Amino acid sequence: MRIALLEDEQEQADLVSAWLKAAGHNCHVFVRGKDLVRQARRETFDLFLLDWEVPGMSGAEVLVWIRANIAEPVPVLFVTARQREEDIVHALSSGADDYMVKPLGKLELLARMDALARRIRPSQRQSEEVLEYGRLRVDCRSRRVKLDGREVMMTQKDYELAVFLLRNIGRLLSRGHILESVWGQSAELNTRTVDTHVSRIRGKLELTPENGWRLSAVYQHGYRLERVAADAVRQDAP
Repeated sequence: MRIALLEDEQEQADLVSAWLKAAGHNCHVFVRGKDLVRQARRETFDLFLLDWEVPGMSGAEVLVWIRANIAEPVPVLFVTARQREEDIVHALSSGADDYMVKPLGKLELLARMDALARRIRPSQRQSEEVLEYGRLRVDCRSRRVKLDGREVMMTQKDYELAVFLLRNIGRLLSRGHILESVWGQSAELNTRTVDTHVSRIRGKLELTPENGWRLSAVYQHGYRLERVAADAVRQDAP
C-alpha cells in the first residue's frame, strides 16, 4: 500500500516508516497536518496513519478534511498517545476507521492495517492469480494477457501497469501513485512516463466504452479505470 503517515516525533516516524517499508509498503512521512493535506489534494494514498498532536493542523482536523474532500473510501487509522474514551469516540465518530494508542506494536499495527484494507476494498485481491473480465484474461502466474483468446504482446511495464489498474477498478489513482507502485520510483520523477504507457495499454487491451471500459484521465490528477455498459446497439454501415 501507499501510506501517508502524519507524525511529528522523528524517532517514532522513523520506526513506523521502517516497519512499513520492511512489510513492503511505501510510506510518505508528514510532520505537519497542512503538509499532508497539501499533498493529498493532488496525490492518492491507500491508507492514512494519523497522530493527533502535530503542529498547526491537528490529526483530528486532517481527518475531517479527508472525509470532506476525498471521495474514495480511504481507510484512516489513528495512532496517538491520547487514550481518553472521549478522544477515541470523537475520532471514530469523525470518520476514523480504527484507533491505536501508543506505544505501538509492530505486528498489531500491520495486522490492523491489513484488516482495514480488506474491509474497505474487499474486491482488491492482490493474491488473485487470474483476472478475468469478459474478453480480457490476465494470468498473473505466467504473466500472459489474452484478449478474445489471443495473446497480447506487452512489455514488462505495460503488463504491470495493466494489472495495477485492473486490481484498482473504479479508484482514482494519481500519476505519482501509479509511478511509485509500478516503477518503484518517487512521485517527483517524470509522470509523462505514466501517460505514455496508459495510452499504449488502452489501445492494446481495447479499454474503450464500446468494449465495456473507460480508462479516463482526471485533469491535474491521474487516471481511473472503470467498467461501463457497452453500447447495446452498434450501427452497421449500409
